[in-house]
Amino acid sequence: MRHQIADPVVHRDHHRDPDDDRPRLECGVCGVWGAEPDGAAAIVALGLHALQHRGQEACGIASVNNEHFHTERHQGLVGDAFGGTDLSKRMPGSAAVGHTRYSTSGGSFLRNIQPMFADLDSGGIAIGHNGNLTNFLFLRNQLVSEGSIFQSTSDSEVILHLIARSRKAKIVDRFIDALARIEGGYALVAQTSKKMIGARDPLGIRPLVLGKLNEAWVLASETCALDTIGATFVRDVEHGEVVVIDKDGLRSLKPFPARVARPCLFEYVYFSRPDSIVNGRSVYGVRKRMGQGLAREHAVEADVVVPVPDSGVPAALGYAQESGIPYEMGIIRSHYLGRTFIQPSQGARQKGVRMKHSPNRSVLEGKRVVLIDDSIVRGTTSVKLVRAVRACGATEVHLRSASPPILYPDFYGIDMPERDQLLAANKTLEEMKAMLEVDSLGFLSVDGLYNAMDAGPRDPVNPQFTDHYFTGDYPTRLLDREIEQGGRDVTHRQLSLLVTA
Repeated sequence: MRHQIADPVVHRDHHRDPDDDRPRLECGVCGVWGAEPDGAAAIVALGLHALQHRGQEACGIASVNNEHFHTERHQGLVGDAFGGTDLSKRMPGSAAVGHTRYSTSGGSFLRNIQPMFADLDSGGIAIGHNGNLTNFLFLRNQLVSEGSIFQSTSDSEVILHLIARSRKAKIVDRFIDALARIEGGYALVAQTSKKMIGARDPLGIRPLVLGKLNEAWVLASETCALDTIGATFVRDVEHGEVVVIDKDGLRSLKPFPARVARPCLFEYVYFSRPDSIVNGRSVYGVRKRMGQGLAREHAVEADVVVPVPDSGVPAALGYAQESGIPYEMGIIRSHYLGRTFIQPSQGARQKGVRMKHSPNRSVLEGKRVVLIDDSIVRGTTSVKLVRAVRACGATEVHLRSASPPILYPDFYGIDMPERDQLLAANKTLEEMKAMLEVDSLGFLSVDGLYNAMDAGPRDPVNPQFTDHYFTGDYPTRLLDREIEQGGRDVTHRQLSLLVTA
């Protein structure tokens, strides 16, 4: 099914630095069932630490001990919030679920931090959600009109309300009832006093993996979390699958009609950690092949290949190996700048790129440089890097993007700028080259990216992956956006008040 919207209307909360030119990371989830007594929260905290790249604004853990829930939700990083030696005392229990967050829906307020908890007639339930619902506002307004009272502006709370309002008797059936009404991309991990439930959207847009740690079961967004806690990878949770884990073991349910999977390509381009295996593919391997394809499609005579660290490193290695041009660390990234680093003046803020990325003059001076980045969004960071490289004496700068031009925004859990702010959506290649002040500019083709995935050329009728940010071919309907474009406002006054509170 193809869903093409020429220019979707976008209304979102942006808390980004105006100079931040990256697609913002989504969220990460991790859950453990059947750990040693009072050990689950510490395991989940380690898993979340491995998933910190998926969101740095906030984090939370909910543990279960003898049917009692213990929850903590904090703004900031996992290590700061859950690094204490008393965690097992604060959050006892052999089961826990955790979440690390970047706010793709709703703001970064405490009430929006997950896991979200509700006390139902059948007992408590805590839910962590990675992704975004494309019919969130529609469902929320419907629920509010029927008497529901919302405490957050997060789309994840809609899922709790749908579970609470289901007339089914068993919690798993109520959970599936809720899934039947939501649309978009999601990976969910839910914890009750007696079960852990994991679910992945019908197209498998967002990732979720299953592992074992001794006798305990683990669910996580990426395999790097399993590696960090010492768990063994069992398999990916399949698209459209619901897994239920309790004292009797694991059950797999597939409650909805079968569909062909379409995983998100941006997991490979940027989001996932390079040591993760996503949907059976090594992220590092895919990124190297992206660089190799880029070298074949956009060759140039040069002296050094330089990555924009850290996400551009594997592609730059691939480009160097394919082209025969030496790979050099021409830009050094500082890993010690927090996101809230105080920059006291506009002039200092404009120098922020040099605090994050410092050019290495000994590598760049007198050289023709091929600069490799994973993607180009608005181009604001790219032009600063190009100027910094030139200031160190580079004679030529040839910019290469290891992914295709980003032309459309995302609505499945990635926070990208609106379309009128996307560089490639508003300028020709020559105009982009002039704005970025480079000697040449090249993007990996869509088919080149598909080839790097070992998936052959893109099937235009039934694309193998979710790739709308490059093609405009959205894999699901966008109900909230369609209603907006039809002239009906789906926003709600109470939602607006909550956002600005």
